Amino acid sequence: MTGDEISVSAVSSQASSLTISLNGASFATASNTTTVSGKTKLTLGGTQTVKVTATANGQTAETTYTFVSAGTVEIAALPSGAKDGVTFINNGTSAILNIYAPDRKFGYVIGDFNNWQADPKYFMKKTPDGTRWWVQVDNLDANKYYTYQYLVDGTLKVADPYCELILDPDNDKYISSETFPNMPSYPTGKATGIVSVMQATPQQYNWQVSNFTRPDKKDLVIYELHVRDFIGAHNYQTLKDTLTYLTRLGVNAVELMPVTEFEGNSSWGYNPDFYFAADKYYGPKTALKAFIDECHKKGIAVILDMVLNHSFGQSPMVQLYFDGTAQKPAANSPWFNVNPTHPYNVGYDFNHESAATKYFVKNVLQFWMQQYKVDGFRFDLSKGFTENMSSNDADFAKYDASRVAIWKEYNNFIKNIDPNFYVILEHFAVDMEEQALSAEGMMLWNNTNYNFNQATMGYTTDWDFSRIFYDKHGFTQPYNLVTYMESHDEERLQYKNEQYGNSSGAYSTKDLATGLKRQQMAAAFLFSSPGPKMIWEFGEVGYDVSINQGDRTGEKPPHWEYQGNPDRQALYNVFAKMIRLKTKNAVFATSNFQYDLSGAVKNIKLNGTDANVVVVGNFDVNPQTANITFPSSGTWYDCLTGATITLGSTSYTATLTPGEYHVYSSKVLNQ
Repeated sequence: MTGDEISVSAVSSQASSLTISLNGASFATASNTTTVSGKTKLTLGGTQTVKVTATANGQTAETTYTFVSAGTVEIAALPSGAKDGVTFINNGTSAILNIYAPDRKFGYVIGDFNNWQADPKYFMKKTPDGTRWWVQVDNLDANKYYTYQYLVDGTLKVADPYCELILDPDNDKYISSETFPNMPSYPTGKATGIVSVMQATPQQYNWQVSNFTRPDKKDLVIYELHVRDFIGAHNYQTLKDTLTYLTRLGVNAVELMPVTEFEGNSSWGYNPDFYFAADKYYGPKTALKAFIDECHKKGIAVILDMVLNHSFGQSPMVQLYFDGTAQKPAANSPWFNVNPTHPYNVGYDFNHESAATKYFVKNVLQFWMQQYKVDGFRFDLSKGFTENMSSNDADFAKYDASRVAIWKEYNNFIKNIDPNFYVILEHFAVDMEEQALSAEGMMLWNNTNYNFNQATMGYTTDWDFSRIFYDKHGFTQPYNLVTYMESHDEERLQYKNEQYGNSSGAYSTKDLATGLKRQQMAAAFLFSSPGPKMIWEFGEVGYDVSINQGDRTGEKPPHWEYQGNPDRQALYNVFAKMIRLKTKNAVFATSNFQYDLSGAVKNIKLNGTDANVVVVGNFDVNPQTANITFPSSGTWYDCLTGATITLGSTSYTATLTPGEYHVYSSKVLNQ
């Protein structure tokens, strides 16, 4: 720091005339000796260069050492209107850079505008409360992009946690110009590590849809997809071309696996570092906005998978307060726990009872809601938002009042911005806790993968999937339970059918056509239960590549050619028909229903005001007799085949072959 005294000693290999200088000014000399030492005071902050020169026998050798020193820290309030990160002023010719970093000693901004030097002009001021550091950078070109970092305490260089674009010297070179045209250049030779990018007048996206009406929760059919594995080109431009396929399927919402900047390129995205930057591996932010806009044109809502349980090591927030010896967050971190609070944590665990974390999370949520016009968030590992320690799943899932309070606060914040925004939690806590969250309007993931798969494989053990119904959870209405047979996190149903399916005689669920037909039956039951539903990508064509092929989170082939297989296309058609039935007929949202999903012959009865529906199917691998009481006698219409049956009474008796199923309605329904 300015005014501090430094002491320097040097040794030469032979007797010489020795000189030590600081920033060009000599402060110690010695003749005909091998050692020299001296002291001097620092008069300026910034980069300090110590040089030692040795001269002997007409030859001169020298060595230099540089370090960064603080100037006198000025205490000054953050200028009015300055936000977190970068705030451009003076028509973009000046910028205020602001970072939250309590307990740090000093900081510089380094970047293209000062040749990446710790120049005293860019020494940061500290706010009176001691929590923020800021500086104004002038003489900028509003049309030019600038790369920059924060140099903290003289040694740590970090990118801006609030930047909307980063450059990564290790991974960006693998991103093609087709995916990300005109990517800014990394300042090679001047910087190391991840750098931030700022520009006063970046390319803007002109939204075409400003008044999108979201699907009602009761009609919501979500298609979860991973951009990398859904299309070979892994970019938003190409993803837009698939929307016709999804529109034909009938889905009215797309849920994207994480798209905020994560470590590396090829990833599921649950290793995030920068929460305001769209990951470049899928394209620029304007391409993401164009995709969202196109979805809205086609009546499709967009839900983003948000990862706020944890962060990974390239995060500047992690690096600012990190114990390098213990390799975990330091005890004074404003955001992270030193040790994770639950057994499912990866990366570094956010402390959601910290005011700093809550402030940051709310800023992230508001940013994506307003800047990208998304319609909902699916929160990864929402059960981890707790400071109550647990070492096993049973304790982790217990009712946690503090966790409920945290989620109520975040939910209220979101609803104050947009009352109709979808808030979806991957929670999996005890029913009592999920009931409390549901009562606040939050939606809960409902994983029925295991039980459905037991049924599609034809095994009698655990083949009861009754929890597709909201009353099994103690919910008072269905709209907040997002039920699915498959997600990114579960083994694919058809893969297990083929690998482990049951059989009897010539009938085997391992057979591709047989397994796919049983997938049809499962879909008929899934979409007949009231409430929101979710499909994992290509589940509608019986994707049968194991989740563990290569590596659990590794790349998987998209297999668009499945559409050429008649049996797979038949499954797609059943998905599409059931989705249309669900979204176009009020009976599929009724609260008046009965079901028996425990035995071989399973059934659902939906009682509506203008129509009734009965779904029946044989999940055994042997023929079984169905004895079901229908709501009325008369003509019933098979919604999927167009055939009819006539009942002389309310008693329905039929011998169903293995895998045979029907969706009957008391009138012709809208499709």
